[in-house]
Amino acid sequence: MIKQYRLRDYKFRLVLWVIALTVLGIMIIGSADSDVQSKQIIGLILGLIAMVIVSLIDYTWLLKFYWIFYFIGLLMLAAIFVIGRNVNGATRWLVIGGIQIQPSDFMKIILIMFYAQYFARHEDDISSPKTIIKSLVILAVPLVMIYKQPNLSTTILVLILFSVIYFVAGLSYKVIGGILIVLVPAFTVLISMILKPGQTLIKEYQIRRILAWLYPDQYPSDAAQQVNSIMAIGSGQLYGKGLDTTAIESVKNGNFIPEAQTDFIFAVAGEEIGFLGCCIIIILEMLIAIECIRVGQKARERSGSILCCGMGALIALQSIMNICVATGLMPNTGLPLPFVSSGLSSLITLFVGIGLVLNVGLQVKKY
Repeated sequence: MIKQYRLRDYKFRLVLWVIALTVLGIMIIGSADSDVQSKQIIGLILGLIAMVIVSLIDYTWLLKFYWIFYFIGLLMLAAIFVIGRNVNGATRWLVIGGIQIQPSDFMKIILIMFYAQYFARHEDDISSPKTIIKSLVILAVPLVMIYKQPNLSTTILVLILFSVIYFVAGLSYKVIGGILIVLVPAFTVLISMILKPGQTLIKEYQIRRILAWLYPDQYPSDAAQQVNSIMAIGSGQLYGKGLDTTAIESVKNGNFIPEAQTDFIFAVAGEEIGFLGCCIIIILEMLIAIECIRVGQKARERSGSILCCGMGALIALQSIMNICVATGLMPNTGLPLPFVSSGLSSLITLFVGIGLVLNVGLQVKKY
């Protein structure tokens, strides 16, 4: 369970980047909503403790329980439909001991662990129809639960993440080509069906978000968040207005973006620390994702390689989707910016994921 490791193999550089980004996020959150800053500091402390503990536990031992973790994740998702807390029309949270957690955050890490072990065990038949169908069925169960919350953005994220993990695991290019040939026209048909009046594939507020993104002038109330976010980022110019700005026209003081400390934290960052500050956030997110992938390239086992690349993909994909929403490059979704947005379960689960990567890095290849 716990092995003897060499201190020089510990990826302190990765730890430094994660802490730096989280501290920067805490500062921005404090400016956006000082009431939740202390909770985020607690999240940093708990996350660091969890990260260190997980980093010292043999990941190959943990992955032996991949089915147990999978069913625990399903139970957490199922509990939402029984005792879940409804916020703004969506039931995505559980309240345990006075602490609000989002099970889908835990499920992201669980699925990365699960498929790291599952695909490593099916390395010889990774591209067989049987393995593909079984892996899709296993994915479909939590995916449907997440979609029903409703949480379309996380559903899309998990689906893309699964595709990246399967690719890294060694899925045949012939199979990938065949899937793309089918998916491209199918996606075109799906979009045309969604945009038709009276469709029932997605909920009304979701279609309004898409239409507001495409035609913001025709849907001003639904497009307001993104429009105000873009204006806020632009108003920060090169250096920003400074943290804790008292300008009444700012997104936080004017309440132009509700709950700006979560999904639209990048708008606050753009306004208060400017273009340079946003570049620092993007670079740190990128460095963390790249370092996870680099650790995976040097992993001793196939499962470790898939695990690290999965974590790197999760951080990169979620960062891209959050920033694209804040800058108006894609429709409004509800995904937090990794290590920056407010949210205990999101922050702690990401630290747990980094802990797994650190343990993979401690178990170097033997030449």
